[in-house]
Amino acid sequence: MPDETDLYVVAVAALIFRDGKVLAMRRAATKDAGPGLWETLSGRIAAGEEPFDAVKREISEECGLEVTVSSHPFTAYQAHRNAQPMVVIVYRAEYRSGEVIMSEEHDAYAWLTPAEFAQRSILTKLVEAVKTAVETEGRASKEV
Repeated sequence: MPDETDLYVVAVAALIFRDGKVLAMRRAATKDAGPGLWETLSGRIAAGEEPFDAVKREISEECGLEVTVSSHPFTAYQAHRNAQPMVVIVYRAEYRSGEVIMSEEHDAYAWLTPAEFAQRSILTKLVEAVKTAVETEGRASKEV
């Protein structure tokens, strides 16, 4: 039987782009993990939920924008949620329409260039994913 350190949180993240900028969200001070951190939209996958369905749900719940989401993950990486290991599956999306309507999970948002996002976010693997997504726009998704 695995111990707690062998259990991973599985999450999705959405890189939503509009005119070369990514939607960045600041986690609310009330969040139990990463309060005040700048990130892209993200959330844990529910039991029995497919990752693609989870990313579409998170986008709807956390910002309400109309977007087109690539059906294949852009990349994935390992991180931590508090002390628990986590795998993040990253999807790329393009803005279609609407205004950001924030949920209680975030208290601020901004459309940022990759360089501006790198200045605000300490999540280095996510920063790298945003940078790579812009550099590879129009090319095939990165193998995961």
